[in-house]
Amino acid sequence: MTSFFIEFRLHGYAKAYAKRLIWSVAKKFRVKGVTGRRVVPHIALYGSGSTKDIRRVVSVVERVGQKYTLVPFRIKGFNYFDKPHKVIYLDISPSKEMEELRWELSQELRKVSTCQSQDRHRISKFGFHGAIAFRDIDNKFKQIWSYIKSQDEPDIKQYLLRITVIGAHSRIVCEYDLILRKLLNREQALSRYWFGKTIKRLREIQGLP
Repeated sequence: MTSFFIEFRLHGYAKAYAKRLIWSVAKKFRVKGVTGRRVVPHIALYGSGSTKDIRRVVSVVERVGQKYTLVPFRIKGFNYFDKPHKVIYLDISPSKEMEELRWELSQELRKVSTCQSQDRHRISKFGFHGAIAFRDIDNKFKQIWSYIKSQDEPDIKQYLLRITVIGAHSRIVCEYDLILRKLLNREQALSRYWFGKTIKRLREIQGLP
């Protein structure tokens, strides 16, 4: 069985904002949380799960992704989960398109893989979020939460550009690019050239220079 995870990786100003906040909390309160080897601000879309054939997972992601292009959402304020462990996160306000994409992915991926309990729930029970701190924060939660609430609350509009498939050792397997309508291999997914093409095409779709 192969373990995998489906996510969307923040980009642009939202990515920079999240990274600054994550590192600020980690250094100020001496917690590791989501830092690990490096910080990759993201929003979970499915999993983690396990599958006998990762190619079937990739096929689902591509098939579902082909139905969507512009998928907006907003990063709006902060919130936290309380059980079983504390998680402080950026609160995500999804669009209808984002909710539908996530639910359709869940329905199809559950046919070819195991899933987490939240993946079985419909839209209203699924909390979109971008983690700021978790795991080792329980004993410092009140201080960290007070610090977070002292920050200016974000209100950032973004588009979900790519659906990222993460495999063994937290490595990118591939990405489906909603804007280019193309499945990218690992090399392309990490390429600045291809990301530039994504942003250029997004601006064209929006009618921007």
